[in-house]
Amino acid sequence: MLQRIQTLYLLVSAIVSAGLIFVFHLWVTNDGVKIFAIDNMVYFLLFVGSALLSLISIFRFKNRQSQFVLGRLNMILNFILLGLFVYRSLNLSGETVVSEKGIGIFLPIISIVFLALANKAIKKDEDLVKSVDRLR
Repeated sequence: MLQRIQTLYLLVSAIVSAGLIFVFHLWVTNDGVKIFAIDNMVYFLLFVGSALLSLISIFRFKNRQSQFVLGRLNMILNFILLGLFVYRSLNLSGETVVSEKGIGIFLPIISIVFLALANKAIKKDEDLVKSVDRLR
């Protein structure tokens, strides 16, 4: 059913992954140029992939097990994205390229939190259905 709470969580995760990347910058260079996710194709594709996995997971509501697996895959994708951000920020020697980190670096963390909440609600629904099946 689309009116479940996990749908809301997955929708917020998709909005964070696909919409907020255009609003919040990832970092600012020494020249004062703001770098967004769309400026780097790898980051952009990972963010869009995360949003697509969230949207696909919303419409897999009839199969809760695959919805749960897609949520887990999406969390792994966001952890990879977060790892790339951490690697980029720690690998720079003396802040040569990046002078200021932006709030956009924390978007995968927000997405991971909402995906975890969605998976918790999906698991709760699955347990409820299993308990009702035992009574029949």
